[in-house]
Amino acid sequence: MQKRTIDDLQRINVESFKNQEKIPLVVILDNVRSALNVGSAFRTADAFALESVILCGITAQPPHREILKTALGADQSVDWRYFEDTCDAIKHFQNQGYQVWAVEQVKDSTWLQDFIWPEVPLCIVFGNEVDGVSDEVMELVNGCIEIPQFGTKHSLNISVSMGIVIWELFKKKETLKKNQ
Repeated sequence: MQKRTIDDLQRINVESFKNQEKIPLVVILDNVRSALNVGSAFRTADAFALESVILCGITAQPPHREILKTALGADQSVDWRYFEDTCDAIKHFQNQGYQVWAVEQVKDSTWLQDFIWPEVPLCIVFGNEVDGVSDEVMELVNGCIEIPQFGTKHSLNISVSMGIVIWELFKKKETLKKNQ
């Protein structure tokens, strides 16, 4: 097999990316400790043409050396905003008509494969690497999505969780578009 070249991939520039239609999905990072994970969030948001990334609390903001290391420039293409308090971010987006769902292990969660994209734009909250999504945020969200896990840890790195959840949601949204 021969790897595809940059020309084969038809990579667009930042200006074209900013002007293209986006998936109506916003990633909210609730006090994420690792700037490397933040950079991964930007890169994943770029890969799937998501609407934006929202950084809250202690979450690092660009420009930051470790964000730049993993974002590989996606911090320039993806729209982002900072909120000091994650609850304020949640309320802002809910007031704009978004549903806000946390990715967390809770009673009465919705398994990722069973989640149905609502008829409105969507925000997905990913929490702190140790404590998860904060209790205050959990009181405000519309629901929780859980990734099924079957090993001994029942824990995934946030960047891995983002990749799994966003890919699954992307597939669901693209299927909805094709069927409309």
